[in-house]
Amino acid sequence: MAYLASPDLQAAAQALQAADGLLITAGAGMGVDSGLPDYRGNSGFWKAYPALGESGLNFQDMAHPKAFERDARQAWGFYGHRLKLYRDTQAHAGFDILKRWSALMPHGSFVFTSNVDGQFQRAGFAEKQVYECHGTIHRLQCTTPCEPRTWSSDLLTPSVDTGTCQWLGDLPTCPQCQALARPNILMFGDWSWVDTQRERKDQALNSFLAKTKQLLVIEIGAGTEVATVRSFSERIAKHSEATLIRINPREPHCELSGSMGLSMAALAALQAMDELVQD
Repeated sequence: MAYLASPDLQAAAQALQAADGLLITAGAGMGVDSGLPDYRGNSGFWKAYPALGESGLNFQDMAHPKAFERDARQAWGFYGHRLKLYRDTQAHAGFDILKRWSALMPHGSFVFTSNVDGQFQRAGFAEKQVYECHGTIHRLQCTTPCEPRTWSSDLLTPSVDTGTCQWLGDLPTCPQCQALARPNILMFGDWSWVDTQRERKDQALNSFLAKTKQLLVIEIGAGTEVATVRSFSERIAKHSEATLIRINPREPHCELSGSMGLSMAALAALQAMDELVQD
């Protein structure tokens, strides 16, 4: 597919060709082209979970530790459905493009993402080069928590009544104290999240950044509602004097000097850049 190259798109391709290291930062918009739901606004969330809409519950109500206190089966119905969805979802071709670009970089790449779906790892990115700043649904923790540890959710088989958003069967429990377990995800108003990765991933990120002389930051699908990824991208780009390419169909603007915004969906933007660098 041939794309009409805007000046920003051409500049983005040129920055990619000049880079010696690629920092990929990604929000929820990165997964939309894989077919994952867009929870932007209540209408999108309630379309995906009509039973929760009927109860008047929104995404922030469910993405909160109190959801497990209010109705553990409903909370696990929500997260169990998401876990199965993420396991069954094939990462879109944009991930392969990013992997190929990474392999061509003298210093490779590093991923910083607020997504909890594990799509970068499923697409072949090494665990050590993926920083999941909000945790992951593929690990569990105690709701208490009784100790600062997490464990894999690989042995958990979700069984959910999607009509009522209710978990069926025994609820997941902590192997240490037998209290209710929950996904190892940073939720809203969350003082119980067990973050076991931060120090190690900070070291890996800093090691990567220290090697690069011509860093390129490509931010994909990160919105302003929860601005963790956008703020991180801008901070690193400013500190490293790096070029920032912001890919976002709704909010592509960026005030950083030398940055560029592409008002495009993730896959379309990556394919368009890839065409230009291969010409």
